[in-house]
Amino acid sequence: MPRGRTPRRSRMLRHLALGAVAVLAASAGVGALAPSAGAATTVGISVDAGTSLGTVPGSGVGLNTGFGDEHMGDAKVTSLMKAAGVRQLRYPGGSGADDYHWKTHTSGDGKGWIPSNTDFDHFMATAKTVGAQPILTANYGSGTPQEAADWVKYANVDKGYGVKYWEIGNEVYGNGHYGDGKGWELDKHADKSPTAYANNLIAYAKAMKAVDPKVKIGAVLTTPGYWPDKEKAPGDSADWNNTVLSIAGSSIDFVIVHWYPGGTTTADLLNTPSRIAGVTSSLRSLIAKYAGSHAASVEIAVTETDTVFSPALTSQAAALFAPDTYMSWFEHGATHVDWWNLHNGTDQAPTTVNGETDYQDGGVLSAGTCAGGKCQPPRDTPFPTYWGIRSLTALAQPGDTMVKSSSGDSSVAVHAVRSSNGGLNVMLINKSPQNAAQVSLSYAGFTPAAGAVTTVSYAKEGTALTTAERGTAVAQTLPPYSITTLQLKPASKTAGADKPSPAPTPTAATPVVSASGTTGTRAQAEKGAPVGHPSPSPSPSSTSGGLASTGMSDAATYSAVGGLLAVAAGGMLALRGRRRKALHRK
Repeated sequence: MPRGRTPRRSRMLRHLALGAVAVLAASAGVGALAPSAGAATTVGISVDAGTSLGTVPGSGVGLNTGFGDEHMGDAKVTSLMKAAGVRQLRYPGGSGADDYHWKTHTSGDGKGWIPSNTDFDHFMATAKTVGAQPILTANYGSGTPQEAADWVKYANVDKGYGVKYWEIGNEVYGNGHYGDGKGWELDKHADKSPTAYANNLIAYAKAMKAVDPKVKIGAVLTTPGYWPDKEKAPGDSADWNNTVLSIAGSSIDFVIVHWYPGGTTTADLLNTPSRIAGVTSSLRSLIAKYAGSHAASVEIAVTETDTVFSPALTSQAAALFAPDTYMSWFEHGATHVDWWNLHNGTDQAPTTVNGETDYQDGGVLSAGTCAGGKCQPPRDTPFPTYWGIRSLTALAQPGDTMVKSSSGDSSVAVHAVRSSNGGLNVMLINKSPQNAAQVSLSYAGFTPAAGAVTTVSYAKEGTALTTAERGTAVAQTLPPYSITTLQLKPASKTAGADKPSPAPTPTAATPVVSASGTTGTRAQAEKGAPVGHPSPSPSPSSTSGGLASTGMSDAATYSAVGGLLAVAAGGMLALRGRRRKALHRK
């Protein structure tokens, strides 16, 4: 349902007032990220290629898909997802999952229209085409453990799909137990407390594992540092996370959080990935406290994230946020990160963010909708957020080793990965919308080959990733608001260098720094409410297909925009029911 056309909007405003986090002062502007024009500051980048932060998870890069998205299985859409390295798809939606009945492919009273080509089997066909692992959300709000167990039987016994990851409910803590009692998440249980959820969670786990002992069951937690974390309702002896894990900690295989850090400015948004270390540390402490002997095997899944609480949703700031967020979560141990959303749509008029049109749409592909007298690009046109996610394919493949790296200035973010071919890839993100950044790189545990290096870039107003030979391994100029990945070969005499050693495990939890400007779930923003040119390179040519391999000397631009389907913009996608973004929940 479009934003502003749902009775839940007023509830959203009341819940936002209950948030435990303060709004940043307006002084945290974009300009704070970069020196004034003309300043020739050089940012020092250090890469310790000899210290491992773990391997890139096999199905880590994910997207949300909803049962209302009738275009999720289109050939162009699946091709774009595959090209972006998407390896996990979440289904059947956000809050819509808590009122969705998989067997009948209906929601609620069953009278609302749902596309016939988005049922479970069609979704699984899409996942297979993309090469993505499914993660499914069992209906907790209006479902039963038996309904979930029947789904496991159908998926894994009858059809042999081998679905491994199952969430029990969506944002169940949004059921009205906290705040004004009205919430945004459907929950028909008479008792909506964390104690009731934990006991019901155990019942779901038992019923589902009785059918297939290999399935992994996930518990919905509040995101540490974000409302309603630490809240206690009347009659509670502890908050949501401590209560749920104290009862069900030994019955689960992974925990689920949603990451909507937001920010009142784009500058604030682009600094939020630095908070992820504290969030994961708090989660690990909770898991260690309650999960007993299997605590080390309990995974962390971030099954929803995007930039909904910031000014930028489809413009370049959101594109820069995406790979920084994925990699920060992976480096701190998360095994899955799923962006909201594949298609989303909006009823909000476009805005201008740092000189770019922002369509205020939570999808990575255009829904082709119109609002405020202005229309989005044709349906399935990739937004910058798509290219931000696709930039990860230039940095890493599943199983590659993440290594330590650091930046001398928060205006430039860095992530580094040892590739399976012995090379080293370094992603540099320039957060300044106005100024190029000069960077000086140093390395430990790796000696790069001399000469120009292959770079894969995405810059402001770009419509593709651009591969070219540019700069050296020790000095680069980063265009404003850009993502640049260096693909380095080892010097010939060091090609057989030792593999990175694991980083030491912290002995104490890192305190969570309270987020600024927003609550911690998209639901807080939406509960009740509907929800760059590349730098010069030698005559790049445009083509379709995958990224150039390391060492390719000819510049080439890779684009998936060509051949867009000539489909009228039309109306909104039928993903009704998500809060701030019109199509978010289903």
